[in-house]
Amino acid sequence: MAIVAVLVLVPTVPATAQAAPSGRAAELARYLAAHPGGTVLNDNEISYLGGALVVTLDAPVGSYAAADCPYGWFCFYDLPNFGYPRGKLSSCGWQNLANWSWQFRVESAHYNLDSGYVAFHYQQSQELFRVSTVNRVRSDATPHRNWATHVYRYCP
Repeated sequence: MAIVAVLVLVPTVPATAQAAPSGRAAELARYLAAHPGGTVLNDNEISYLGGALVVTLDAPVGSYAAADCPYGWFCFYDLPNFGYPRGKLSSCGWQNLANWSWQFRVESAHYNLDSGYVAFHYQQSQELFRVSTVNRVRSDATPHRNWATHVYRYCP
């Protein structure tokens, strides 16, 4: 009589392992890992430097390829035709986009303020393009897509 033994191998998970976040929490975690220093405001927005910059990860449901910068801000988008994520600022003067990992990412822009304008620069020496009260939108920053490293908002 023969006896057959069967060995079953069951994969084990270390006790310290946790399930990875899923859905919205995972998207926020990925963004913060790539762009550290922010504070989560809600399931779609992250604030940097106490609200100086607010990043919105996804466009509102039902919107598509439209400039949608809230009043009182100027916005820049990670994709042409106002594709998200979107960053928004309102401060006057020089802003280094590297402070928020936005250098070399601007592909479109919208100016939604009552006066002044904002110029997008490569370093602080070369102006690439601007948006203003006269020309509020730039749906495609070509030929300067992903070149901007700084912005300067001119306030009257």
